[in-house]
Amino acid sequence: MPAGARLRLGLNAALEVEGGHIGYDVRPSARRQGFGSLALQLTLREARQRGLERVLLTADADNHASTRIIEKCGGMLSEAATSPESGKPIRRYWIEVPR
Repeated sequence: MPAGARLRLGLNAALEVEGGHIGYDVRPSARRQGFGSLALQLTLREARQRGLERVLLTADADNHASTRIIEKCGGMLSEAATSPESGKPIRRYWIEVPR
């Protein structure tokens, strides 16, 4: 499978800082082929079906591919922060999930 995604219907304190509602991964050999965008679009559809009105996603600030995917799918930058886990800069995005 070239890509995978996880939808979290609720967030704990840690996921509110880093992680968010949706996480996705793309196998290195499948990158730059649209699988990340497709995985996020399908997961947003599932979030809509589950009744979420908006979802939080986070990405490492230096992960330009992920930030492009999130922004392409409607992500609006909420804030830049620092990961409590790695100490690296992260970006936090919200995506409105229309009904």
